[in-house]
Amino acid sequence: GLSSNIKVYIYDLPSSYNTDWLVDSRCSSHLFAAEVAIHQNLLRSPVRTLDPDEADFFFMPVYVSCNFTSRSGFPTLFHASDILQAAVGLVSRNMPFWDRHQGRDHVFVATHDFGACFHAMEDLAVAMGIPQFLRNSIILQTFGEKNKHPCQNVDHIQIPPYVVPAKKLPDPRGQRRKILAFFRGKMEIHPKNVSGHMYSRGVRTTIWRRFSHDRRFFIKRKRSDNYKAEMLRSVFCLCPLGWAPWSPRIVESVIQGCIPVIIADNIQLPYSHVIDWRKISVTVAERDVHKLDRILSKVAATNVSMIQANLWRDEVRQALVYNQPLVRGDATWQVLDLLSKRKNK
Repeated sequence: GLSSNIKVYIYDLPSSYNTDWLVDSRCSSHLFAAEVAIHQNLLRSPVRTLDPDEADFFFMPVYVSCNFTSRSGFPTLFHASDILQAAVGLVSRNMPFWDRHQGRDHVFVATHDFGACFHAMEDLAVAMGIPQFLRNSIILQTFGEKNKHPCQNVDHIQIPPYVVPAKKLPDPRGQRRKILAFFRGKMEIHPKNVSGHMYSRGVRTTIWRRFSHDRRFFIKRKRSDNYKAEMLRSVFCLCPLGWAPWSPRIVESVIQGCIPVIIADNIQLPYSHVIDWRKISVTVAERDVHKLDRILSKVAATNVSMIQANLWRDEVRQALVYNQPLVRGDATWQVLDLLSKRKNK
C-alpha cells in the first residue's frame, strides 16, 4: 500500500555526513540511533525512488547524534546545526529541489533531547530557537512538549527513541508480576545542575525519598543488565522526566508489557495516530508524585487488567520498534504512513 502512495528520494551525501560515524558501534545502537535505523530502512524500502523528479519527499541522511567526544559518554551536539547547514548548502547548490518549496518537503531526523534546536543545554537551546534553515522542514523528533517549547514543535512528527530490537517481542502474558512499581536509573539526591535548574524538576528526588523503602516499590539507582527481566516482573514502570521529558524507558516498558507511569507534564508521545496512550499508560502530574503509592494502588485495584489488555496488543508494541528491514506497522513504517497522510492533506 505505502509504496504506491508515496515516493521518497534519499540524498546521496558524502559519507562524512553519515556512515563514517558507524565505526563507533554506539552510533547505531544508542537511544538516538533512530536517525541511523530510519536511513538504513529507507534505503531498502519500496517507497524509495532514485528519480528526484517523481519524489514527494526528500530525506536528508545526516547523523548528528554520533559525535561521542564528550566525557559524559553523551553525544556532543554543538556541531549539529553546522553539519546540517553544510548538508543543506550542498544539496541546494547542486540540485533545485530544496529551493523549490524552501525545504518544506525535506525530512530530517532530530532524535536528541531538544529536538530541532540541537543544543544539549536547554537555556541556550531556547534562546537560539530552531535554526532558520530548518523552520519549514519536516522534522522527525523524539517526543515533543505540548506547551510549545520552541525546540519541540508539536507539528513535527513524534517518533519513539531507539531501542535495540529483540529477535522477537517477549510474551507479556505469562509473567508473574510481583513488583507493583519499578524504577532503575539516575536519582539525584542533591539535585542541582550547572544552570541551577532542578534535575528532573525534583520528581526523581521525591520518588527516591518517599518510596525507596516502600516494599511495593523496587527502586534502584545503579544500572543493571537485568532490567528487562525486572520490567517483566513488574506491573507498573515509572517513567519520570530527566533532563528532558522523555526517555527510552517508556518504549522499554511497553515492549516488556509493564504499564508505563508517565511523570512528565505536557509530554507529547509518539504515534498517537495509532497508539491511544491513555488506554495503555497511567499519567501522574509532577506535583502529585508524592501520592504515587495511592494512585497506583487505586489503579491496581480497579482497571489494571483492562490497561494490560490494551498494552499487550502486538500492534501497539510493534509500532515502537525499528525493525531492520522495516516491517508493516513498525516504527519506520509509521513514519511513512504519517508522511503519506501529509501528502494527501
